[in-house]
Amino acid sequence: MVDQKEFRRKHIEAVLKEQGFALEDFDAVAGRGGLLRHIASGTYRVNDLVISDLEAGRYGEHASNLGPLLAGEFADAQGIPAFFVDPVSVDEMDEVARVSGFKGMERQSFFHALNQKSVAREAARLLGRTYEELRLIVVHMGGGVSVAAHKNGRVIDVFNVRDEGSFSMDRGGSLPTSAVIDYCFSGKTKAEVKKSLLTQSGVLSYLGTRDFREVIERAEKGDKLAALVFDALVYQHSKDIGAMAAVLSFEVDAIVLTGGIAHSGVLCDALRGYVGKLSQVIILPGEEEMKALALGALRALRGGELKEY
Repeated sequence: MVDQKEFRRKHIEAVLKEQGFALEDFDAVAGRGGLLRHIASGTYRVNDLVISDLEAGRYGEHASNLGPLLAGEFADAQGIPAFFVDPVSVDEMDEVARVSGFKGMERQSFFHALNQKSVAREAARLLGRTYEELRLIVVHMGGGVSVAAHKNGRVIDVFNVRDEGSFSMDRGGSLPTSAVIDYCFSGKTKAEVKKSLLTQSGVLSYLGTRDFREVIERAEKGDKLAALVFDALVYQHSKDIGAMAAVLSFEVDAIVLTGGIAHSGVLCDALRGYVGKLSQVIILPGEEEMKALALGALRALRGGELKEY
């Protein structure tokens, strides 16, 4: 992923110039946090250790790894600070949630923390309460899906977006262990297995598309496989929501649906049909990640808590 840095840097510079912005006009740069070691929620300064970990892909490869790297380059050139906010490796899980069932292979927290935290606070605002006093289930639905239990300002449990929970557009989610073992020993390399299961499974493996709109269109035109995959996606998302409701002792103030796929009224209505009796459903479609990055940087610039990685 790091090999794309120069290409993306030039593209950003071109867009800024096209829109009439000069780099010296900015007070700070905020980058989307990548796959880093597990850290607490908050705004962090981009430092040498962050750059070292991301350039080496020490905790995995993801497009968001480029965020702090690019932010650091732009900021250093202007002598302004560079930040990242709530990366996917934010970890607030309760200890009991980490136990997997096999010692040494414990459950980990990887999820859409930036958007999850942002929309949770927005849901709290809509409810006229504070995020820290609510019990929420937040469902981020995009290329990947993460379903998390938010309790009093902390994400106490989450279905790991990389390898747990419901399948999504190109990820398999929780797959049958025996079948995965057989697949790993079917003559494929480790790289081939990881590519297949982490980027070419899910809806893509069934229907050959990552575009959820195409799934809906094909299902409405009578494609039985597309209809079945849509139903299965709703079914598995709903199972995950039910599991997180149990984590919250079925005391749930709201279920929040977010991410790009939450723009689909058909999907949200289908999910409400399964889980609507648990709690009210709030739909906040799209991704508030750009706004959340800006607000995190603004808090740091105004003297708010700035953390060190």
